[in-house]
Amino acid sequence: MTLSLKQGLATLAMGLITTLAQAGILPGPLVETDWLAQNAEKVQIVEVRSNIKSFVAKPEISVDAKGKKTVEEVGGHIPGSILANFKNVRTDRVINGKKVQYMIPEAAEFQKYARDTGVKAGKPIVLVPVGADVADVDEALRVYWQFKVYGEDDVAVLNGGYMAWLLEGRPFAQNNTAIPGDWTVKGDRTAQWFASSDDVQAAIQNKSATLVDARDAPTYHGLSKRDYVYDFGHLEGALLYPTDLMFKNTGGALKFMPADTYRALFKGQGIDPQKEAITYCNSGHLASGPWFLMSEVMGNKQTRLYDGSMHEWTLEKRQTVSIHTR
Repeated sequence: MTLSLKQGLATLAMGLITTLAQAGILPGPLVETDWLAQNAEKVQIVEVRSNIKSFVAKPEISVDAKGKKTVEEVGGHIPGSILANFKNVRTDRVINGKKVQYMIPEAAEFQKYARDTGVKAGKPIVLVPVGADVADVDEALRVYWQFKVYGEDDVAVLNGGYMAWLLEGRPFAQNNTAIPGDWTVKGDRTAQWFASSDDVQAAIQNKSATLVDARDAPTYHGLSKRDYVYDFGHLEGALLYPTDLMFKNTGGALKFMPADTYRALFKGQGIDPQKEAITYCNSGHLASGPWFLMSEVMGNKQTRLYDGSMHEWTLEKRQTVSIHTR
């Protein structure tokens, strides 16, 4: 055996050992800031944002007379992290002759997105939301769902997001040195995690799954709607799990609650958190929140996400329920 071949095999073996050592280190679908600080070198930190300019900006943090910190302006990022632009994570798809916006990309397109972001194969992924409001946390949960659809299990979300990191006085960086990654789609779990309009229609007719509406109460009842949703109201039989029950605010950072708390909250809304369910919202963004709570936090693997949500449903001119006077 030549020296170069021996060196090549040794490098391959070391890479395999490193991959095996990294696999399974995530404690669950959520990680805490202390854990991430101690394990930052063992994972790849991916910050999910819509305001990409904030990634290299300087944060503005004020401190009152009692020492309480407030993040006035989000800026910078966790050292060593890479930026995932949420505005590019979804795409238009043609379904039954209609162009539906905000959909999960096909596998090859999502793989390209992940690689362009800088995500590497064989290393656990920790997704970091800003953590300031429900919509931005759900951005990270939406990316999490897409990774899960395409076979990635070694992925978690930072509880409290970047806001918690800053409020705890942890270090931040302002550079952006991401290089292309080599992450690869591991499978297609569309049948397990994704619900179509026809799946939703069947659930309504057969009462085979609980429909969980992830929007606010005025939108659910049809008092308001988004411009890309073409009718007011909600799906027939749907139960509301409102945005204000998603997280608790801890000094400015939104954090998840214990699984038992969510079980009680879901039951309080009339939702059995262990029965088959389909979550939806306006476009499949906010629906990622209840999906994550039911599937990942409470362990109900019979939970799917209706990706097209009310945008696709009303584009197809399907029936809604509303108190809105037309």
